[in-house]
Formats: sequence, structure tokens, C-alpha cells
Amino acid sequence: MTDKVDIEATVNGGGPTGQSGVVRWGISWGLRSFVDNSTIDRMRIAGLLTRDWRRRERKKPGQEGARRKFAWNKR
Repeated sequence: MTDKVDIEATVNGGGPTGQSGVVRWGISWGLRSFVDNSTIDRMRIAGLLTRDWRRRERKKPGQEGARRKFAWNKR
């Protein structure tokens, strides 16, 4: 469908890899209404219709970051 659709996307936040991933996901999700079921199945197998739900882990109290601990001193 390269020559059949024209898409402009504006994204903010995250890095270039995350932004390109979310644009790819949005395009494939929008194209679902215009293609047949066999194409949707191929898109699903390729992983284009699966949303990436990973988020930044929160900082915990008593620690330096989400997983990093403060330096431990014996004395």
C-alpha cells in the first residue's frame, strides 16, 4: 500500500526508536479498516497490531532510582 496512502504524523516525547514504533503501530491500526482479513492476519503475525505497554518504572523511596540503590558504606 505504499503508493495508495499518504500519511503525516506528529509525535513528541520518548526517543527516535519509540516514536518510530508508535507511528508504525498507529498506521497499521488505522489501515485495519481498509484491508481484508488475510492482510490483517499477516499484520498480526508480523507484530504490527500489538501495542507496547512498557512504561518508565517509578522511583522508589529509599533508593537512588527505580532499581539502583544508594551506595552502602560499612562505616
